[in-house]
Amino acid sequence: MQDFAIIPAIDLKNGLVVQARGGVRADYRPIKTPLGSADDPVAIARALLAITGLPALYIADLDAIEGVGNHFDLCRDLASALPRNELWIDAGFSNVTDCAFWLPLGAILVIGSESLSLLEDWQELRAAFGESLVLSLDFAAEGPRGLAAVLTEPTYWPEQVIVMSLDRVGTANGPDVERLRGVVEKAASRAVYASGGMRSIGDLEAVADAGATGALLATAVHEGAITQNEIAAFLQRRRSQSDQIRNPAS
Repeated sequence: MQDFAIIPAIDLKNGLVVQARGGVRADYRPIKTPLGSADDPVAIARALLAITGLPALYIADLDAIEGVGNHFDLCRDLASALPRNELWIDAGFSNVTDCAFWLPLGAILVIGSESLSLLEDWQELRAAFGESLVLSLDFAAEGPRGLAAVLTEPTYWPEQVIVMSLDRVGTANGPDVERLRGVVEKAASRAVYASGGMRSIGDLEAVADAGATGALLATAVHEGAITQNEIAAFLQRRRSQSDQIRNPAS
């Protein structure tokens, strides 16, 4: 059992950090949070990273995903302000050319299945970037988004995969543990991260017990439903369980 990773997430739209709810991006509004102002992504990112205690930050560039611009300059500011942190960026990447524009940031590139229209493009991305890519398996209320082969066939998956339940993001509906468990069963030794619907430490326990390597987290932290102390205690419990598995006689 490896350490569970809690990765804070921010969503960018029109130059602001927005509150993601239910995957209906047209309805996303500037976030209201005690962690900072919506027009100060760096402050919010720093606060989230301090609470979760993991040196990785997931960034969804919603303008880029929707094809109406991008937040490259803002992401560059985040990279400059957080030099010790690893940025995972989903900016609607659909081919190698899209990715090349963002390479100067030195970020981990997240490829959303909803952004892929051709299997050949995904195969070229894998050939160009190998296992450094993260694949987001995207699911909405109406069902999976993207190429069926990429969504269902693990031979197309890289070493890190996100199960993105867009319809549950920012809601009180809880994570889709059944869907997550199905992906974990297919994934073999790959790292699988849960995203969408985390309401409490109990939900983190549930996705961890389902075999997830980690989870993306945002709304519950902003709303105080999951606190820094709870996260620290949860991670300590997971480490203790891992130590017991590795050293059963100790």
